Amino acid sequence: MSQNRTGIESDIHPIIANRWSPRAFDQDRGVETEKLASCIEAARWSSSCFGDEPWRFIVADKSTDPNGWQQMLTTLAEKNQLWAQHAPVLILACAANNFSQNGKPNRWGQYDTGQAIMSLALQATSTGLITHSMGGFDPAAAIATFNIPDDFTAMSVTAVGYPGAIETLDENFRAAESVERSRKPISEIAFTTWNRSWNSEEQI
Repeated sequence: MSQNRTGIESDIHPIIANRWSPRAFDQDRGVETEKLASCIEAARWSSSCFGDEPWRFIVADKSTDPNGWQQMLTTLAEKNQLWAQHAPVLILACAANNFSQNGKPNRWGQYDTGQAIMSLALQATSTGLITHSMGGFDPAAAIATFNIPDDFTAMSVTAVGYPGAIETLDENFRAAESVERSRKPISEIAFTTWNRSWNSEEQI
């Protein structure tokens, strides 16, 4: 999808508006260590239930750990490998299944880990980087390859890098990269009670 949005109903911060999930990465430009560190730092300061910080990240930077990066790429679905092979950094996000403080099941761990990845993505956007998170990967292979313990769930892999030319993409992805971004209207996602839409005009 393109960076252009349609159907805008309210103003939002430019960093949020500019965040999107392109597939065209500049394969010749790595991510500076300082910028990558700032993205992980942003994730580190995300909110979590009881402040438990259930997220863990496996960072595969092609410039510093080409073998680890290649192993991470191999865990991706073949369709994702077609474009993610150009991303210089791949980050596997894992969520703790249990609270560290008492060992009880943490049903918010995956939710909190998702919040942390969004913090990472927004920080990346603010520095001129792009991100694209993927559910299309082999969790079992990732767990085995990177020695992830049994009490963690492999959630997603996020590609991080600089924007590249659409022409570098497989033809099957080019059209999708250019389509304007759209979302369901607020009336379909926000309610005062189930299926009774929340209306911003009525709140004024």
